[in-house]
Amino acid sequence: MSKIYAGARLRRLREDRRMSQAELARVLGISASYFNQMEHDSRPLTVPVLLSLTEAFGVDPTFFSERDTTRLVADLREALAGELADSRVAPSELAELASRLPAVAHVLLDLGRRNQLLAERLAGTTDGRDGEATAPRSPHEEIRDFFYRRQNYLHDTDLAAEQLASDIGIRPGEVVTALTTRLADAHGVRPAAETDDRLHHYDEATRTLHLSGRLRPGQRAFRMATQLALLEYTDELDRQAAEDFPADSPAHALARIGIANYFAAALILPYTAFHAAAEEVRYDIERLTDRYSLGYETVCHRLSTLQRPRLRGVPFSFVRVDRAGNMSKRQSATGFHFSRAGGTCPLWNVYEAFAAPGRIHVQIAEMPDGQRYLWTARALTRHRGGWGEPGKTFAIGLGCEIRHASRLVYSDGLDLTSSSVATPIGMGCRVCERLACPQRAAPPLGRPLRIDPHSSAFVPYPVADLAT
Repeated sequence: MSKIYAGARLRRLREDRRMSQAELARVLGISASYFNQMEHDSRPLTVPVLLSLTEAFGVDPTFFSERDTTRLVADLREALAGELADSRVAPSELAELASRLPAVAHVLLDLGRRNQLLAERLAGTTDGRDGEATAPRSPHEEIRDFFYRRQNYLHDTDLAAEQLASDIGIRPGEVVTALTTRLADAHGVRPAAETDDRLHHYDEATRTLHLSGRLRPGQRAFRMATQLALLEYTDELDRQAAEDFPADSPAHALARIGIANYFAAALILPYTAFHAAAEEVRYDIERLTDRYSLGYETVCHRLSTLQRPRLRGVPFSFVRVDRAGNMSKRQSATGFHFSRAGGTCPLWNVYEAFAAPGRIHVQIAEMPDGQRYLWTARALTRHRGGWGEPGKTFAIGLGCEIRHASRLVYSDGLDLTSSSVATPIGMGCRVCERLACPQRAAPPLGRPLRIDPHSSAFVPYPVADLAT
């Protein structure tokens, strides 16, 4: 077991309970001086002390584990790109801040983002544009961060959905029947055919759930389960959404829908059974889609939520992107991060997937900080069903840290120990540290370019301190 230095979290636990060092040391059966050394990271947190803490305060041992700060460090590097370029802050200092004082790091990040927003508004005012036109983050971005902060796992919601699944008899192949019965018996809701272009529509006055005939059985089940969540779980939806957003805000309304969708997925794919099935087939996505008669995207999204304490699955990141690089879904149980600015990396295999739709592409990718990930990607095309009607095509990516990769069937035959087989990717061209990347689409933030009319380079944006 590696040594755990968790002084900041130990101090936070003590202060939350309004205890002195001597009082907590007495509870743990150790000397006050020894506790003081642990709180100041002079000594590691020992196993006996860790067990005593979990017994005395009911704290999960993972509370003291080394936290993956990759995402927080990446956000800080983006927000403080200018300070890094001017050598006012060192990258190692940001990493230490994120690891030891994460609350302070988040405050600094918020201040950096506010400063950037104010600068953009000021620029708009001084060049004749409306300074207020530069709006803050959209409600959809706020919802993405809502799930990001919770590592894409809602514990109470997951438990409630699993209990309901047990109560009404959710089983593979019988999901629609069970949902239809529950909606009718508990709420007097009956299904009916949707006659216009909408995929579904609930008429509260007549208690009718209209469902499009174009929906596949899995899609039909998901929309029925979402409506059931809105009917049976409404108070809890309000409570959870209100944790982050005012009750009358667009973000609150979107959060309710997002939580209801989470409930629906947890209802038709109950945690314990789905986790066992995923482990059994080594996270083979296609075998899981066949077993549960659900779509590829739905299964991937559910796999990214398997983070129940003491029954955790592989911590995945889940993304959905289009051909232009727009990321319409991004949820993560890991530290994997892509920049808010400058798009995503063209070397990432989610874009290769568009060249061969329907086939799963596998890639070992390495970030600039040396972290490696195993990514699977597959392109999917959806049509409304009519000849000549436009469809929509997305690539679905599912990735995990390389230390978990051996648990996946997709790692078979790959050398997981060598970094030489990894594809070097970044967080987006504007903030990527790979200055010599020939695929760069934008100059790096905070780095002066080397402009010389008498020479050229294979690298599209050579920086002033980069050797030719």
